Amino acid sequence: WPPPCCCCCPPPPRPPSSASAPHLAFGSMAPQIQGGGQEYTALQELKAAIFEDPRGALSSWQGPNVCAYKGVYCSAPPAGAAAAGAVVAGIDLNHASLKGTLPAALSLLSHLTFLHLNSNRLAGAVPDTLGDLQYLTELDLSNNLFSGPFPAATLLIPSLVYLDLRFNGFSGELPDEVFAKNLDALFLNNNQFDGQIPETLWSSPATVITLANNRLTGPVPTAYGYGGRVRELLFLNNKLTGCVPEALGFLPYIEVLDLSNNLLSGHLPSTLSCLSGIEVLNIAHNQFTGELPELVCDLRRITNLSVSFNFFSGISQDCDRLAGRSVFDFAGNCVPGRGMQRPQPECDDAPGDVGLSCLRIPGSRPVACAEAAVSIGIGVTFGGGLPFGMSGGGAGVTVTVP
Repeated sequence: WPPPCCCCCPPPPRPPSSASAPHLAFGSMAPQIQGGGQEYTALQELKAAIFEDPRGALSSWQGPNVCAYKGVYCSAPPAGAAAAGAVVAGIDLNHASLKGTLPAALSLLSHLTFLHLNSNRLAGAVPDTLGDLQYLTELDLSNNLFSGPFPAATLLIPSLVYLDLRFNGFSGELPDEVFAKNLDALFLNNNQFDGQIPETLWSSPATVITLANNRLTGPVPTAYGYGGRVRELLFLNNKLTGCVPEALGFLPYIEVLDLSNNLLSGHLPSTLSCLSGIEVLNIAHNQFTGELPELVCDLRRITNLSVSFNFFSGISQDCDRLAGRSVFDFAGNCVPGRGMQRPQPECDDAPGDVGLSCLRIPGSRPVACAEAAVSIGIGVTFGGGLPFGMSGGGAGVTVTVP
């Protein structure tokens, strides 16, 4: 998938997937589909729905042999399919600058395994009939002009593992079901989604989840009992509030975590020191306060740690060592005696803690990560939103440190 630094840049063309449809071919070397079948009908309706084709991407879409059409890939039918002979297995029209809409007749391409349409000028709604494409594994509609609510039809595609909707105009709330879908990559950044991130976020098996540059609000869902495999998790440039949940420190495979440019506050949990494989941690441009836990600066694989433009009041010598390697950015905080910090009047008006859910017990000894993770427990429910190591009963609260 795209590297972290390009997650929110316009996507590059995605090459045809040989994994989803082996033995793909097009042009003069392709097998032939003769006659006026439903695949011919579907492709001609797609061509008719395009009213600007400045690069002539569809100029070869003539005649009954659809396997000779530029951007159309044919192969033997999938195992178990009733079709005989070659079928249309994929469409790749990335970066064609096509202007138009998607017709409902795309569902007639019943053996389609990938549909790559990024970086065009396609608009309107995604047709509900896409949910009928039972073999589709990759859907890339990024960098277009699509609008409306989250396209629910994508949740009905049974084989889908790659969904890229970034850089469009989709809006409204994210459905709970999107994170229950068996996806490996989910790109939803640079749209206009709003509302809270569903708690089902931690049900996702995806390795890459990007929700950046939307209008999402509310807290970061708490990751209690999470056993997923996410490697890159990007929340930057939303309107998220509250604190960083303690359990976020127990994401077992995370390499990139970006919470920057939100309204998050409170103290940073020491459990982030349990992110042993993390390489990029960005919490810049929030409202965090207190001292930066020195354990966070001890992360062995960290190559980029940015805590700039918060309200931290202290950093450790371990963090100083990172700063000397240009790995650590702490500008725009409230650390006494350091350069490039906020003016004192701004520090005096630093936001306060956001309540009991952000209470942190300061400490310099290592967090017992494995023990703490077990204390969260798979499927354990904590009442009252208390972080790990805390239990409440009646009016009392007991705090335990692993």
